[in-house]
Amino acid sequence: MPDLHHAHSALTGRLDTTDAIRAAFSTRPRHEYIPDVIWPSAVGAALDRTEDPDGWASAVYSDDYVTTQANDGSDGPMNTPTSSSSAPQLMADMIHAAGIEPGMRVLEIGTGTGWNAAILASLVGPAGSVTSVEIDSNVAAHARDRLAGTNVKVVTGTDPGASEVFDALIATCAVQRVPLAWVERVDRDARLVVPWAPYPEDGPTPVVALRRTGHTTASGPLARDASFMRDRSQRGARRRFPGTGEEATDRAVFPEGSRDLLDNDRLTHLVLTCPELYIAVGGRPWKGGAVPVVALGEDGDWAHIWPDGSVTCNGTRALTVFTKAYTLLEAAGWPGLCSFNLEADARSGVHSIRSSLGTWRHPV
Repeated sequence: MPDLHHAHSALTGRLDTTDAIRAAFSTRPRHEYIPDVIWPSAVGAALDRTEDPDGWASAVYSDDYVTTQANDGSDGPMNTPTSSSSAPQLMADMIHAAGIEPGMRVLEIGTGTGWNAAILASLVGPAGSVTSVEIDSNVAAHARDRLAGTNVKVVTGTDPGASEVFDALIATCAVQRVPLAWVERVDRDARLVVPWAPYPEDGPTPVVALRRTGHTTASGPLARDASFMRDRSQRGARRRFPGTGEEATDRAVFPEGSRDLLDNDRLTHLVLTCPELYIAVGGRPWKGGAVPVVALGEDGDWAHIWPDGSVTCNGTRALTVFTKAYTLLEAAGWPGLCSFNLEADARSGVHSIRSSLGTWRHPV
């Protein structure tokens, strides 16, 4: 039988964070919040703790996220994550970015397992409070049970209710458009730590540490890269992979191949600085095997970048835009994501990325 408390101690010891946040994690063992049934992979059967306690413990005490619901609670050919326990280091980074302190009133969007809310409750202490909203009634019921005895209020739905104004907001789901309701529920200059999605579906979801700057506006730097599920109220249709079923009419060469672009973490930077493009990654047959291809799309114009840097395309507009952004970022030494700011007007829907290199308005 695995020693879960020893595993939790080892996990918290690996966190790169402050002593206060590590202490909060230490008092809230992860295994007390993860349900018995989880989905360890995108295909195949769920993993049941009663049938495989060692496999369950291994998944729970990895440094990765744990899928705790697939397909909104229904069956499907793929185990598409719809609720999860986030990666512990990511949780710690977001809590740190939110500046959580004793006595604060915190609003969490997306309760999930309740583990993050429990850690927030430890940090704010008895003088503070945590309100967590969860759209899925079954997920909310599980979290409410696990959070019994804490100063966390779990609300089923999307509205925290009452008229309380909060000192900080942390979202555990990604949004393309920062909701006006979120901005209006925090104090002026309060922090909103939000995974932001440049695309309505798929693509990167970097975490942004916003501050409320006006009645409907918030702005702040990107804190780190991440990959979050979309807020259920903002799910979009999956886009067609650029070039699917079409023959290439042109060829070119790019400075980096698809694997290099992925291994060097280029794509989030390029998505930020190419709002007119759709940038996607997909597997394609190549030289007797399957390889990752970086695809670019702009209306009917598309390009595929292959592992050796060769490019097949239909038209050159998309590749020209992508190359221009790559050249700009390369010349600047690929600045950290924290040098990019998101400026969001929740009423008008205008969302812009600004840095010393330029300003890019993203459609929503």
